[in-house]
Amino acid sequence: MEKRDYYEVLGVSKGATKEEIKKAYRKQALKYHPDKNPGDKKAEENFKEAAAAYEVLSNDEKRARYDRYGHEGVSGAGGGFNGGGMSMEDIFSSFGDIFGDAFGSFAGFGGSRRSSGRRVNKGSNLRVKVKLTLQDVAQGTEKKIKVNKYVQCTACGGTGAADQNSVTTCTTCRGSGHVTRVTNTILGQMQTTSVCPSCNGEGKTITKKCPACYGEGIVQKEEIIKINIPAGVSKGMQMNVEGKGNAARRGGVNGDLLVVIDEEEHPDLIREGNDLIYNLFLSIPDAVLGTQAEVPTVDNNVKIRIEPGTQPGKILRLRGKGLPELNGYGRGDLLVNVNVWIPKSLSREEMKLFEKLKDSASFEPRPDSNDKGFFERMRGYFQQ
Repeated sequence: MEKRDYYEVLGVSKGATKEEIKKAYRKQALKYHPDKNPGDKKAEENFKEAAAAYEVLSNDEKRARYDRYGHEGVSGAGGGFNGGGMSMEDIFSSFGDIFGDAFGSFAGFGGSRRSSGRRVNKGSNLRVKVKLTLQDVAQGTEKKIKVNKYVQCTACGGTGAADQNSVTTCTTCRGSGHVTRVTNTILGQMQTTSVCPSCNGEGKTITKKCPACYGEGIVQKEEIIKINIPAGVSKGMQMNVEGKGNAARRGGVNGDLLVVIDEEEHPDLIREGNDLIYNLFLSIPDAVLGTQAEVPTVDNNVKIRIEPGTQPGKILRLRGKGLPELNGYGRGDLLVNVNVWIPKSLSREEMKLFEKLKDSASFEPRPDSNDKGFFERMRGYFQQ
């Protein structure tokens, strides 16, 4: 499913201030908060979507990348790919201060939920580097990478127990995952809630561990993962593939796979943003008389005409022959930088030829010369 524009999600303009974004997020999250919409999956998705949008737009750096590159620009940076995979626990712990007492004495925004719900394990993220060619960047590509990671134990189904009878409800918290204590103070009785120390918030205990995973519920294994990389990415950009990181201990939410983009050097082309630069070297006769030259692009070679009298340092622009914009419809250009090759050694005949040319008035520097007869005279020299 295609992600909606984050400004649209919060109902703000692209020029909105941080305070406007915060107010808009609070309004959306209050509307779709799970405590107000119990069992409503659509409301839960809207709640997560608003949190992902706020996570990006409330951060200056992430917002700038999002404005320039869209969702891919904030991949793995807390939004885009990553934001959509935020768990309820992540949202509650990250943004709880925004709601104050909107949902009761426990600060509402996940406060009562954190204190009353079981702890949800989350697997750790993995980071890999993928090297792309310019052709990959220009066209987009699919990469298959081999990752050594933790996966769910098939012997116990990720429970960590030897069999079903080995999993029992925690007697300390009675399966709730938390314990409540009442303490008498000078101000009266104070009630505190904390994670159950016996089951570490899971609400269950294991009496006999799985022999394959030693009670962890996860084992190490190599896995081939397909990654779809859009056209227009650049070196250093990070994408996030949800749920392809390490599996969580004894059930829970998988971590993510963070994909860092790297680029191979092209033998002929230099990348500058979405533009490409090619250094074209001409011989003196070709620069003087003009010629037809072949230059490479990311797709194929193209022929260009070199006008007579082309000066070293001249830039020829081939529009649309560069790289595509990420998430956009534009494309960069190919800039051909003309260089004239000066030979370091000459034959006797070549030396005589240049001695003749040395005294010619046509060889005096005249950048604005329009002497058409000069080219005809030079053609005669070089064709002798």
